[in-house]
Amino acid sequence: MLFLDTPIEFLKGVGPARAQLLQRELDIFTYGDFLEHFPYRYIDRSQISTIRDMNIDEPYVVLRGKIDEMHTITTGKTTRLSARLSDATGALELVWFQGIKWIKESLKSDVEYIVMGKPAVFNGHINIAHPDLERADRESATSKKYIPVYSSTEKLKSKGLNSKGIAKLMEQLLYLAKDKVPETLPVDLIRKYKLPSRANAIEVIHFPRNAHDIALSMQRMKFEELFFLQLDYQYAKHDRQRRTDGYLFPVVGDHFNRFYNERLTFSLTNAQKRVVKEIRNDMKSGHQMNRLLQGDVGSGKTLVALLCMLIAVDNGFQACMMAPTEILATQHYLNIAKMLEGLGVSVELLTGSVKPAAKRKIKERLQRGEIDLLIGTHAVIEKDVQFKNLGFVVIDEQHRFGVEQRSKLWTKNVRPPHVLVMTATPIPRTLAMTLYGDLDCSVIDELPPGRKAVKTIHSTDAQRLKVFAFMHNEIAKGRQIYVVYPLIEESSSLDLKDLMDGYESIVREFPLPQYQISIVHGQMDSAAKDYEMNRFKIGQTQIMVSTTVIEVGVDVPNATVMVIENAERFGLSQLHQLRGRVGRGGEQSYCILMTGNKLSNSGRERINTMVATTDGFRIAEADLKLRGPGDLQGLQQSGILQLKLADIVNDEPIVRAARQSVQEILEKDPDLSQIEHGCLRLYLNRNKRGFAWGKIS
Repeated sequence: MLFLDTPIEFLKGVGPARAQLLQRELDIFTYGDFLEHFPYRYIDRSQISTIRDMNIDEPYVVLRGKIDEMHTITTGKTTRLSARLSDATGALELVWFQGIKWIKESLKSDVEYIVMGKPAVFNGHINIAHPDLERADRESATSKKYIPVYSSTEKLKSKGLNSKGIAKLMEQLLYLAKDKVPETLPVDLIRKYKLPSRANAIEVIHFPRNAHDIALSMQRMKFEELFFLQLDYQYAKHDRQRRTDGYLFPVVGDHFNRFYNERLTFSLTNAQKRVVKEIRNDMKSGHQMNRLLQGDVGSGKTLVALLCMLIAVDNGFQACMMAPTEILATQHYLNIAKMLEGLGVSVELLTGSVKPAAKRKIKERLQRGEIDLLIGTHAVIEKDVQFKNLGFVVIDEQHRFGVEQRSKLWTKNVRPPHVLVMTATPIPRTLAMTLYGDLDCSVIDELPPGRKAVKTIHSTDAQRLKVFAFMHNEIAKGRQIYVVYPLIEESSSLDLKDLMDGYESIVREFPLPQYQISIVHGQMDSAAKDYEMNRFKIGQTQIMVSTTVIEVGVDVPNATVMVIENAERFGLSQLHQLRGRVGRGGEQSYCILMTGNKLSNSGRERINTMVATTDGFRIAEADLKLRGPGDLQGLQQSGILQLKLADIVNDEPIVRAARQSVQEILEKDPDLSQIEHGCLRLYLNRNKRGFAWGKIS
């Protein structure tokens, strides 16, 4: 067993009980895991505050003073030791509830102490409970200037594993680890970027000597994190391209040409043409395609997908499109079936609400090859859904599907089909480089001609009457309006109350019979939801009052106004998605962001960003900076981007360097068989976990 693989329970002072806690609370199982539990900040002992000027909101302060009073106080069954710490500017209380006898005997009233701890206010007085103390006259050149602060939990703290307890164990482990931490990066890379060794970097991060050493060691470990993240994805991509044969689609035939020449009443944008060409090149390369298609709402991704599915049909294969909701799947089906009418292409819809008899018939026809295009929801990945010859798969709003769900489409044919995953949520470049390293990326960065940019306006509750007047004017012109309320949890009675209160106020302002209003929320059953949405779609109702269920999938070109209530409660990407529901016709459209008068700094920044730009990629970059990668698209929860040190927002130069380094290595040595790349081969072998999910988009 390698030293770093030693179970953490064997470290002196840990044992089985603490080991179980470390596993449960911090995911620490081995010596190696523990060494990578890095401090999240440091206390600089040289930054000494005075008692008068210290900031009590700081998580830690460093003070210097003398103890001039000491009392043992008993209240009921509780005994505490209270000591008064004074400096030239004032005094505060130090308090201990444990180890009282030993502490009382060790404290001296005639010496100065360096005191570190978290200030708090109790009964109107400032105190520090269980501070760290060191005699000022015993500070030496070997005294640590930077004290590491480790994340812990209440359960760990109750077993003595607070930050200080973790630091003591870490000091012991680093002593044992001398000469036992192997290098993980090739020597050439270490020289090229002037990086310290892995062993040295880990030691310095835990117990640094100066700020320069911290920065250098952090750079080393961030590079390593991002390098191996890229290696996982890039190696999977290279391996897939070399080992996975793709179906050859050499023909652009009758179905594609007739649709392109006879049915398209407008020209494709240059961006759409470029993307079709990129996908076309993949389909005739002999390699299995795995491509991400990004494009803002309304940029024409679905049309590009349809053109490519027709190429598959022209080459004798079936194609499939999977969408996350029945509403969106049905909308795709109705639009595509209408566009392909009379062209001899068989299109079917498969969702959970299709009647059993109809479902059985669809499955039989699909297996016989009588259906060319199948459009559906999760229902298409059920085990008994078998294709005769599936060659091309489109996954819409891909982040709403789990990897395992998407992977099931791979098993629907002897060879994996070509896969195109689409998202209308623009992904910042740094995130795309990191998260989708194994995918080829295409971007539609151009809206169709004639589309007018949606005008975005910020209004407060005080301006509500003006907003109502504007809505009346738009309805008088024959337009329709969305009013969206936040619904953080579909089961939340508070949020539903917001929606119902809002609905009632709108009914009062827009009364029957002159006005008709639809209402849609997550607690309605599918049939009721579909009925209300359809009434709005065909123009029977002028206003749709809704929660975010309309974020994806409702396409009503006549809707020109989107009113978003409590807009400060939405993330930027969600606001952008909602805004994309309007502006789909030729008329000028508007998005009105309603908020209270008081906004937090981040809330105000989100609103200002929305007003300033309609560029989805600029919004995504701003969202990434505001929220961090952990929150975007649930990445933190999925475990994809649980980076220990690297920050893909602020460390973009390191992301680029790591990506480029991996590409250069794999171009020269695709199998990593050269001696100098043995450490990389070892990494990949040690990190294999059953089925290679990384190969799937």
